[in-house]
Amino acid sequence: MHNENPPHEDARPVHPFSALSPDCVLDALDSIGLRGDGRLLALNSYENRVYQVGIEDSAPLVAKFYRPERWSDAAILEEHAFVSELVEREIPVVPALAVHGATLHQFQGFRFAVFPRHGGRAPELDDPNTLEWIGRFIGRIHAVGALSAYKERPALDPTTFGAEPRDFLLANDFIPPELLAAYSSVAAQALDGVKRCYDRAGDTAVLRLHGDCHGGNVLWTDAGPHFVDFDDSRMGPAIQDLWMMLSGERGDMVRQMSDILAGYEDFCDFDPRQLYLVEALRTLRLIHYSAWLARRWTDPAFPVAFPWFNTQRYWQDRILELREQVALMDEAPLWPI
Repeated sequence: MHNENPPHEDARPVHPFSALSPDCVLDALDSIGLRGDGRLLALNSYENRVYQVGIEDSAPLVAKFYRPERWSDAAILEEHAFVSELVEREIPVVPALAVHGATLHQFQGFRFAVFPRHGGRAPELDDPNTLEWIGRFIGRIHAVGALSAYKERPALDPTTFGAEPRDFLLANDFIPPELLAAYSSVAAQALDGVKRCYDRAGDTAVLRLHGDCHGGNVLWTDAGPHFVDFDDSRMGPAIQDLWMMLSGERGDMVRQMSDILAGYEDFCDFDPRQLYLVEALRTLRLIHYSAWLARRWTDPAFPVAFPWFNTQRYWQDRILELREQVALMDEAPLWPI
């Protein structure tokens, strides 16, 4: 039976991150020879646990503790290797640091990596020059991403981001019974729309992506952007790393895409047929996001951070949102094909 309220705290299963105390974080770093000075700041991350840690006689570092059972060791190391390839080509990304020859470490059942701390501000995504600059660096990332394929990390496609998360939601009693038929129907229509968009785009190339390339994962300094958090890196179409930079009305998005591609195509060819996928990828992200929240609902951090999830209003809004996406996917793409 659907229940808007999470179970009582005492009834919730113990989550693996509950054992990750501040002392455990500091002991983990100490185990690889990094002695903390006692300063520990939790950073804004829900999928993993990320901390800024003061280090004795050195600059602070960022420690990322990976969510248990999400990625295999091989998948994490594959992402680290991709980011290292980008660093070798002087692309501004933040790599996992090799400590004693390894970038992935283990301590008391937790896997973790350490990164240099990089500050920055949010990019001004309404500025054409900023968008062109960002496009230039995404083009450089993709030029490297196209050189080889992931073997251990899944693809971003209509199955992994659409059908599978939709099926999880329908099978696990998250949607109120009185809305279940409506959600099931509109989700099916939305996935049909996604398929039509992919059919119109044709056989588009896939490459190693950032995967979650929005303004929050681009930090801006006077020297330009640097890209952080490749944790969602997957194989997928290039447009996935471009469309999340767009906002506003249709005319605004057309201009923004023009600015981004002006920089992007300095370093990487862009297949304009991929513009058929913008609203399809947005639709997949919406479905996947709801399932992500549902899958993580037993993590105590999630009901606190997302109290509006799993309410009647939440699912009513998702149904309306998907109906809008069904219509948008039938519109012409943002750029002349």
